[in-house]
Amino acid sequence: MALPAWGGALSHPQNMNNKNLRFCAALAASITCGGALASSHIVDIAWSPDGRFAHQAQIAAGKFVEVCGKLAVGNNVRWRFTAAAPVDFNIHHHVGKEAVFPVKQAQVAIGGDTLKVAVAQDYCWMWTNKVSAAVGLTVELAR
Repeated sequence: MALPAWGGALSHPQNMNNKNLRFCAALAASITCGGALASSHIVDIAWSPDGRFAHQAQIAAGKFVEVCGKLAVGNNVRWRFTAAAPVDFNIHHHVGKEAVFPVKQAQVAIGGDTLKVAVAQDYCWMWTNKVSAAVGLTVELAR
């Protein structure tokens, strides 16, 4: 979407139509929210050269965050997380339409262990916030 020229309809509120108002609201939100608006609730795991991945996020009320990546048979991934409030947590992968859960925990604020990969798949670490306020989350993975 191209930005309107300065001095046009956006510089004079009496000339704004609904389309321009929506554009201004979206532009203001993107400037105010910065990267938060551009980021997704699904994050691809990008391993560092030393085999680590770290991520911090805010899980919006009633929403989820998951970090996902392809793992090979025999991979071991040490994982740990802390959340500012209890969240539902799981590690899962899909077989057809069915989700398989090597780990599934309800209402935990801290966790950690090692995932031993027995099936080559895309695995996701997922946190679901069931409360009415955002919850901060810190995740660390190492292979």
